[in-house]
Amino acid sequence: MSERLDRLKEINGKLNRLSLLSELLYWDMRTIMPDGGFDAHSDAMDYAETESFRLSNSDELFDLLKELMEPEEWEQLDDDWKFIVKTMREDRERSRRIPEEVFRRAVAISTASERAWEEAKQASDFAIFAPHLEKQIEITKEIKSYTHPDMEIYDSLLDDYEKGMDSETIDRIFTELREGLVPLVHRILAAKQPDDSKFRRTFDIEAQKKVQNLLLTYIGFDWTKGTTAESEHPFTLDLCSSDVRVTNHFREKDVIDPMFSAIHEGGHAIFEQNVAERLSGTPAGGCSYLGIHESQSRFFENILGRNINFWKPIYADVQKLQPELADVTLEEFAREINHVRASMIRTAADEVTYCLHVILRYEVEKAIFREGVPVSELPALWNRKMEEYLGVVPANDAEGILQDMHWSDGSFGYFPTYLLGSIYDGMFLEAMEADLGSVDTLLAEGRIGEIRAWLSEKIHQYGNLRRPKEVLLAVCGKEATAEPLLRYFRNKYAAYYDLAD
Repeated sequence: MSERLDRLKEINGKLNRLSLLSELLYWDMRTIMPDGGFDAHSDAMDYAETESFRLSNSDELFDLLKELMEPEEWEQLDDDWKFIVKTMREDRERSRRIPEEVFRRAVAISTASERAWEEAKQASDFAIFAPHLEKQIEITKEIKSYTHPDMEIYDSLLDDYEKGMDSETIDRIFTELREGLVPLVHRILAAKQPDDSKFRRTFDIEAQKKVQNLLLTYIGFDWTKGTTAESEHPFTLDLCSSDVRVTNHFREKDVIDPMFSAIHEGGHAIFEQNVAERLSGTPAGGCSYLGIHESQSRFFENILGRNINFWKPIYADVQKLQPELADVTLEEFAREINHVRASMIRTAADEVTYCLHVILRYEVEKAIFREGVPVSELPALWNRKMEEYLGVVPANDAEGILQDMHWSDGSFGYFPTYLLGSIYDGMFLEAMEADLGSVDTLLAEGRIGEIRAWLSEKIHQYGNLRRPKEVLLAVCGKEATAEPLLRYFRNKYAAYYDLAD
């Protein structure tokens, strides 16, 4: 091993420690921090992230990466480190262009913006958040002028979250899905709807937490490498492959949403917990391609979790833990978790109309960055699109434009990855069944471990080493297409809603 590679690993270790400190502060701020701790936490996070910024953009690191790409050094690297060095150099070339003052300002804007979003959502008042959102949009534009000066800004934002994706590609895939989905949704909504009266009751929150833990254990969440907490918006935080944390949000009047939040975030966590050990602590040791990451959380949540066969081995245990479900049969439960509604909230939407929630956000983001729609007009634009796509209009900002936290931390370009993940899932399902046989049979027989092992072998173990298009080609043998997901929707919901061909 060369001295230069040893030094690179040493610097990478320092960056990992700074990242761990920053992530721990974030976890604390989103979960258990008292209000009075905000200023101290914010100052400490600013320090950790600024030190990380300085080190990751230092001349020493950049020179090391250049030297390691010289032929005599490059040939000594194994394939993993070739990928890591090449990727780090590309990233450093971009981030080094950002002035430190701009970076520090961006960190401060995000910290204040996230806090303002929480306050605005609780008050259902977009005006509280609007000035912070304006600052987030402007600082995003400023940063992109340094990192991607020759790239259209929204395409650069999409590329941040899903390498190789641009709006032209996404437009093609989303259009393919929308054209097949809209008539299906109309037919479903016009059909006879299931009776949901048994779910309009109060459900004990402590029991919900026990159900969450049961579900996480069942799908394969490793409790020796993870833990849980509560937050306003559920999320997964990957401190390292041996410490992956998930949060949930519980409500007395909604027993189903926390179940599926647990399965969803558990899917994210299982991905990170099963990245190959040799990649731990390196830039390849987690997956930063969020469409691929969402495909795994949504595969567990929807392809598996909304399948009646998933629940056959465990439903009696769920009923014991959550006695309010004692009079709900498995068939009634399955009908409800697959109940298609024109609902307001993305995270609580069924898997079919969820697609339209994401398309709405994608189009609003394009309006912000390409059409220059003012922040003050965004709530009205949001509401118009909700009515156009789903036939409903939010009654207030909390169930409308303030429902998601993503823009508060500047995560523009993130939303499309949710739908890309679902589109990939249709493809992964067909590839899995070609290898393992019927997923229905595997689930009914409680063999979910075989499904998890297949996902880990095909996807999880590689972490960041395979980019999205490479994953699809390796696992499915083709580029992204929405047709498998449409087939899945048509077959499943034709049966649930007795739709005639």
